[in-house]
Amino acid sequence: MSDELNLSNLKPAQQRKARKRVGRGPGSGKGRYSGRGIKGQKSRSGSHSMPAGFEGGQTPIDMRLGKLRGNTSADAMPIGPFRTYSQPVNVGDLEQRFEAGADVTLEALQAAGLVRKLSVDVKVLGGGELTKSLFVTAHAFSKTAVEKIEAAGGTVNRLREPVARKRKRHRPATPVAAAPEAEVAPADEPDETPAAGEAEE
Repeated sequence: MSDELNLSNLKPAQQRKARKRVGRGPGSGKGRYSGRGIKGQKSRSGSHSMPAGFEGGQTPIDMRLGKLRGNTSADAMPIGPFRTYSQPVNVGDLEQRFEAGADVTLEALQAAGLVRKLSVDVKVLGGGELTKSLFVTAHAFSKTAVEKIEAAGGTVNRLREPVARKRKRHRPATPVAAAPEAEVAPADEPDETPAAGEAEE
């Protein structure tokens, strides 16, 4: 017998497993319903590609559980999911790091080690005492910080205008209408209306 390869002895290099032929009737070995059972969601096409966490149509667990309370609107800044962050710098730190008459910019604050990033807003707070005249530039200032800087002879330069907060509107209480008072004739004045039996002179 020759080892020559021809169509009579051609075989695959690796044994192949027969493909599962579903939907070919009871004689196919997969039964009448092709291994999916009778009716139901999992017998339909696309039933095995449901999203993660799907619970068969009932309310999912993330909707059944209670939710944590808190502010979740943009008006509730700086708390909630819309929270903002600013790097705080006290006026007492400016007193220690800068000389009188210095121009305190964001780059100067970073060089002095008072702030780390220039991409994050800087807010000057009123902690500590300030006796030097400084020209301070920052994104925001507290009311106390502005008073102390200006009292020392310095000036304030805001890089961002303060945002006015919305005030909640309160409906005025509806005044209760007072009941009209009955008019009572004074007792001193006699009734000048003539009686029915008296004739007019």
